[in-house]
Amino acid sequence: MQNIAVWGFKWIPPFAQGLVRDLRVRWALEEAGLAYESRWIGIDELKTDAYRHKHPFGMVPVLESDDGLSIESGAIVHAIAQQSETLLPADLRNVTLAWMFTALNTVEPVVWNLFTMDVLHRDEAWVPLRRPGAVDEVKTRLAALSDCLAGRDYLLERFTAADILMTTVLRFIRHTDLVAEFAPLDAYVKRCEARPAFQAALRNQMEGYARNEPAAA
Repeated sequence: MQNIAVWGFKWIPPFAQGLVRDLRVRWALEEAGLAYESRWIGIDELKTDAYRHKHPFGMVPVLESDDGLSIESGAIVHAIAQQSETLLPADLRNVTLAWMFTALNTVEPVVWNLFTMDVLHRDEAWVPLRRPGAVDEVKTRLAALSDCLAGRDYLLERFTAADILMTTVLRFIRHTDLVAEFAPLDAYVKRCEARPAFQAALRNQMEGYARNEPAAA
């Protein structure tokens, strides 16, 4: 059996818990039925030489396995999916890959932009000026995505790795009601999050944060 370890943050503030991209990797491993262990790193340790050897930009996730080191959540999920007929079905390989790129290249940038405005820069003077345009961009993407999901449970004929990426992308705007404005999309996210593999991955990540929570001052 292959040895697999996933690196994630030891602890982060509550507003970001359940959003860090190692969740995607954990979820993919759970869906693929691949056992893994968790390794935790403090934010202050990301720039150390030891960790930069694993990830040159000092980020998470990193996946370590008998095959070596892997970085970038999308690439890691794809590598895991190649070992799973569930995540990357032989008859849907090309379209699954296309939707994986859609999640990361078409939907995530506008969603992440709004997240950074609302959560990371909310007190800065420029945010109220730019936010309406950012919301419009998100709504445009969500409307198109919702149309694609009408009458479907998942992005394709059945659950694939593309749904892992798309769902975790959409979670970046969980602080808003934007997804709820589109019934097919809202039902889709809830359906994906109800999967036992997602629940196991989220529980694994959250238990790590709980174990490493800083003591109250």
